[in-house]
Amino acid sequence: MTTSPLPPPPGRRRPEPDTVAPDGSEIRFLVDAHQGAEKSSLVEVTLNPGEVTRPVWHRTVEEVWYVLDGAGRVWRCPPDAAPEYVSPVDVSSGDALVIPSGWRFQFSAGSDGPLRFLCHTTPPWPGEDEAVPAETGGLGDATV
Repeated sequence: MTTSPLPPPPGRRRPEPDTVAPDGSEIRFLVDAHQGAEKSSLVEVTLNPGEVTRPVWHRTVEEVWYVLDGAGRVWRCPPDAAPEYVSPVDVSSGDALVIPSGWRFQFSAGSDGPLRFLCHTTPPWPGEDEAVPAETGGLGDATV
């Protein structure tokens, strides 16, 4: 009699952040290789009220964001565009957007509460060197 391998455990949100992202937002790990994911990862991102992240860009990953709670602004800039000509977009609960590989981005949370969203990354987050600081962002000076 052969036994089948057990399925990987489900991801579970922790009360406290697992880490702080290079942009300054709080990260809670939900799904990665520990849960059997081979081609993507999923985290929950939180930015506290009134905070503005540091602008960054990603070397290889594409991110899809889905806003769970709160409201804020997101600035996304293609690699060949002048930052001052790219307008930010307002986001709130139920909105989704993409951060393509190589695009600079910065985001902020509104003053009424934290901005909280799911971030699906393809391929899985490769490590510390993935996020690169950007010289400028479209939302002003970072506060985190």
